Amino acid sequence: MEMPSIIHHVMDERGWSLRRLALEAGTSHSTLSAYAHRRVDPALGTLERIVERAGLTIEPTVVRRITANERGRELLDVLDLAAMFPARHSPHLTAPVFPQARRTERQDVPRGS
Repeated sequence: MEMPSIIHHVMDERGWSLRRLALEAGTSHSTLSAYAHRRVDPALGTLERIVERAGLTIEPTVVRRITANERGRELLDVLDLAAMFPARHSPHLTAPVFPQARRTERQDVPRGS
């Protein structure tokens, strides 16, 4: 999870605004905003302090990064699977027929009224 996601998750979890989170974390609103908008990268200790002051904790996990080639193969597999399902398309597009609205004569309204 990236820094902006962590900050927004903490705010959502606690129901706090950015200003409230900054107050609770003992930092300024502008500094926290810079973190949330990727203008500045905080140290890990700073991130932990922000999260812990909100009564939460960071649980690190290590995951394997999926390469573009793997993602492409996955997409091809999904498309192959989708092609196995029968498709029953009608040769004609059917749509509901709505009755025509009756036209009423429009009364001219003088401008500026």
